[in-house]
Amino acid sequence: MMNNLFRSNLNVINVGLSSFADSIAQAGGDVQHIDWSPPAGADREAGLALARLINHPAVEEANRQAFERYLAAQPILKAVEIASRVIPGMGERMLLHAGPPVEWDAMCGPMQGAMVGAILFEGWAADAEAASRLAASGAVTFAPCHHFDAVGPMSGVVSPSMPVWVVEDGAHGGRTFSNLNEGLGKVLRFGANEPAVLERLGWMRAVLGPALAKAVQTLGGVDLKPLIAQALHMGDECHNRNAAASGLLFKRLTPALLRTDVPQADVADVLSFIAGNDHFFLNLSMAACKSMLNAAHNVPDSTMVTVMARNGVEFGIRVSGAGDRWFTAPAPMVDGLFFPGYSAEDAAPDLGDSAITETAGIGGFAMGTAPAIVQFVGGTPQDAIGYTREMYHITLGLNSAFTLPPLGFAGSPAGIDARKVVDAGIAPVINTGIAHRQAGVGQVGAGITRAPLECFTQAINTLATLITG
Repeated sequence: MMNNLFRSNLNVINVGLSSFADSIAQAGGDVQHIDWSPPAGADREAGLALARLINHPAVEEANRQAFERYLAAQPILKAVEIASRVIPGMGERMLLHAGPPVEWDAMCGPMQGAMVGAILFEGWAADAEAASRLAASGAVTFAPCHHFDAVGPMSGVVSPSMPVWVVEDGAHGGRTFSNLNEGLGKVLRFGANEPAVLERLGWMRAVLGPALAKAVQTLGGVDLKPLIAQALHMGDECHNRNAAASGLLFKRLTPALLRTDVPQADVADVLSFIAGNDHFFLNLSMAACKSMLNAAHNVPDSTMVTVMARNGVEFGIRVSGAGDRWFTAPAPMVDGLFFPGYSAEDAAPDLGDSAITETAGIGGFAMGTAPAIVQFVGGTPQDAIGYTREMYHITLGLNSAFTLPPLGFAGSPAGIDARKVVDAGIAPVINTGIAHRQAGVGQVGAGITRAPLECFTQAINTLATLITG
C-alpha cells in the first residue's frame, strides 16, 4: 500500500506551515495550502474557554435573540436638547468622554485639550491653566459617554450645556445621545480650545441647537435607518464618508427649518454651516448605531459585541452577555494616509466612540460600498471590498436593511461574535481619522486599524465562566 502511494500522483492539502507546501511544490507535487493557525492564538486557556462556548445551546439562542433585537431596532431622531436636561444622571460638574474609563492624568493630549476646552466653555475656569488645575483637582467628574447611552467622535467630549441629538428606538424604547459635529479644522474633539473654537461652540448652543430643535419638532422626527440605507447606496459608509447622508439630512431639515419662526439670518447661517460640513451626519450615524446596539445589549449568555470604543490610551469592548464590563487593551496606532507635513510620529493612538458604526455593521464593515473612501484612508477599491468580505467571517448574520450594491446588494456583515473573532483570529476592521498626539493640532490623516484581539480573548474567558461555570 505505501509503495503504491508513492508511485501515484499526489494531490496534497497542506494545513499550517507554508514551508511544507513550498517543499512539495518544488518537488513537483500538486499542493493546495490552507492558511490556518490555532484558535485563540494558541492560548490554551482561551482555547478551552472558546470550546465551551462553541455550539452551546444557550449561547446560540441568546445570540439569536440579541441579533434579532438589533435588526428590529428603529432609531428615530426625535429632538435636539441640552445635554444635562435629557441625559439621565449627568451631573453639573461632569464631562463625558469617548472610550472606556480614563482619569485626567492618564488622558492623551487631544482628550486633555478637549476637557480644558469644555471647562472653559462651561465657564468653570477663566483660562486654560486654571482649567487644567481644576481638571486635576478632582472637582470635575470624567465618565465615558457609553455609561450614559451617549457617543462622541474623537475625544467625544459632552458637557452639560451642549446641545445633543436625541434618538429614540421606536421598537424597544430607550434613548441615545450624541453631540453636534463642529466640522473640520481647529475643533474641540481634536483638543483645540482657543477662542475661535469656544466662539463656535457658543454659536452652536445659542443658534444651531435651538434651530435644529425646531426643525426636528416640525418634522415630527426623522427615521434614520432608511436614511443610512440610502446613503450606503450613494457611496457613503457612514463613518468617515458621510457626504450623501449629510446631504439627505440637509434636504429634510431645510424645508422644515424654513417653516419655523427662526430668524431668516439664523436660518441662512445654520444652513450654510450644515452645507459646508460633509461630516455633519456622523454624530447622528453614531447615535443611531448606539440605539440599535443598545437593543441587543444585556441578553444573558450572548457573545455579540455591542460596543467598541477608544480613548487614545485604551481600546475597550462590551459584550451583550457580560453586562457593563469593559474588556480593554492598549489602543492601537492607525495605518493610513497623512496630510502634508505630518507622519506617523505625529499621530495619537486610536481615539473616539465612532467605532460604534463598525460595531453596528457599517463604517469599515461596509467599505465595499464606498470605494471613494480609499482616497481618504488608503488602499484600493478592491481592498475596501476585501475588508467587507472578511468581516462576514466574524459576524452573526447580515443586516438586510443595509445592503451593499458592489456586493450584489448583500446585507452588511453585522453582529460581531466574540467567539468567531477569537476562533478565526480575524480582528474587526475600523476606518478612522488620525488625531495629532498634541492637543489642538487637529486631524493629521486617516486610515485603517484593527480592534485588539486581546479584548475579545478576555471577553471569551469571562463569558465561559459566567455561562458554563
